[in-house]
Formats: sequence, structure tokens, C-alpha cells
Amino acid sequence: MYKKYSSTAIFGKGWFRVLIFVVSFLSLLLISLAILVFGFHKGDFSSSGIQSLTKDGNFWTMTLIFFVLSVLITFAFRHWIDRKSFISLGLDIVGRWREAVAGSMLAVFIISAVSLLLKATGHLKWTEIIFDPKILFLSFGSTVLISFSEELIFRGYILNNLLGSFSNWIALLISAILFMIFHWTSLGFFSLANSFVMGIILGLNYIYTRNLWFSICFHISWNFMIGPILGFSGDESFQTLLQTELNGDENITGGTNGLQGSVFLLAVFLVSLAALYLFLQKKTNPVSQPVPGRI
Repeated sequence: MYKKYSSTAIFGKGWFRVLIFVVSFLSLLLISLAILVFGFHKGDFSSSGIQSLTKDGNFWTMTLIFFVLSVLITFAFRHWIDRKSFISLGLDIVGRWREAVAGSMLAVFIISAVSLLLKATGHLKWTEIIFDPKILFLSFGSTVLISFSEELIFRGYILNNLLGSFSNWIALLISAILFMIFHWTSLGFFSLANSFVMGIILGLNYIYTRNLWFSICFHISWNFMIGPILGFSGDESFQTLLQTELNGDENITGGTNGLQGSVFLLAVFLVSLAALYLFLQKKTNPVSQPVPGRI
């Protein structure tokens, strides 16, 4: 039997539910981080102590904590605060496999297009291929957990609830800004702009379909291709399939920010965003078909 939910949330304003959700999640995440620092590094809160949490076995610990917290907190808020089912966030996969495939393919297309631009302009060179199936398998596993968690948070809960308080486009902009802030690793313009536009792309399909599988699969393909496969992450501390060498203007290559800081990526992102918008508009608002028998 299915559980019946009240249509009335505990807090009537969607933006207020989002505010409480964000504060709760960040508080628990910081508490978990503090516990790890005390447990593994004896309270070393220096930059080196905190950065070490993203390396080796600690990275998997952080990934699992992030995933578990994301699922549990989102489920709790959806169940007891929103008073709706967890799956209603957009997790129903029935009839959505085409959207899932489309999300993956769009991510692959964008990364491939930027790679070709960098290669054609002499900014990119792959020097070696190191195939390690174990590392690739573990990298894919962590990618799936992180990508699913972020989509559950930013599109599933945050954007879903913002849509109850604001128009589609205002809600989308707010969720994209929060996504950009969450991925804020530098003050570089292109890095911030790319994170923002990516948040728009990931949320655009959701405001038309209220389903998460497009953005989940886009996010998984994006993170896996840009890091473990092509070596564009900007982090040289972990092994990738292709050993990447980037040369030239950092505004083009992305520099230490990885591909996320490239103007080429911003250009391809904007073209892809426009194409996705036009496709969704046409899909949801098809041109009227001619009446049979009428010329």
C-alpha cells in the first residue's frame, strides 16, 4: 500500500523550506567534517589537514558521508516537512530513459566539442594513456554518488521547492546561483560563469519535466569524462585515463581551474543552452498540426 501524504507542507513558503534545508544540510556537513578532522588528523584544521580529507581513502569517506547525508536529509524534509513522497522529487524512471540518455549525450557532446576546439588551436595535447580498470571503476562509483547527491539537493529539493514560491525562471536563476556558490573554487570569471550556466542547463529540463534523470545522467557523464577519462579536472593528484597537457592562455585552457575556467567551455555551454531551450519549447509547445482535409 502507498502512504497517503497531506497536500499541506508544515511551512507554507517554498523558499523558507529551502532556507531551512540548506542551513540544516550545511550544519551537518560541517559537523561531519569536524569529526573527520579530529578523528584522522587530531584536530588539524589547517589547510593541509582539510585538503588531505579529499585524498586516498579519506576521499571515499567524504563521498559516502556526503551521499548519505544528502539522501537522509532530503528524504526527511520531503517526508516530514513537505509531506510528499520522496520519489515525487523527480525520481520516477518509468518512461524517462530517453531523457537520461539525452542528458548523458549532451554532456559528452559539450566536452568533446571543447576538446576539439582546444586541440585545433594547439592548446591541448594528450601525452599518454594509462588504463587502470580498478581506478576507473572506483572513480565512476564516486562520480555516481556525488552527481546523484548534488542533483537530489539542487534540482530535486531546492529547485522543486523554489518553484512553489517563484516563477520558473526566477526559481531556476536562484538554484543556479546556489549551485555556483557551492562549486566556488576561485574568483575567476569564467570559472564562476561556467558553474552558473551549468546550473541553468541542469535545471532547465527540470522546470519543463519535473524529472531528475536528465540532470543526474548529465552530471554523471560530465564528472566522469572531465576528470577520470580526459584529465581536465585541474587536479593532478589522481590518475586519469588520458594524461593531459594544456598550453597557452589560462582563460582558454582553464589553467588550475580545469576546463571549468575555459572561455571555450562558456561558449559551447551557451550554444548548448540555447539549443536545449529551443528543443524543450518545441517539445512542450508543438506547432499546431493542420486539420485533416484542410489545405
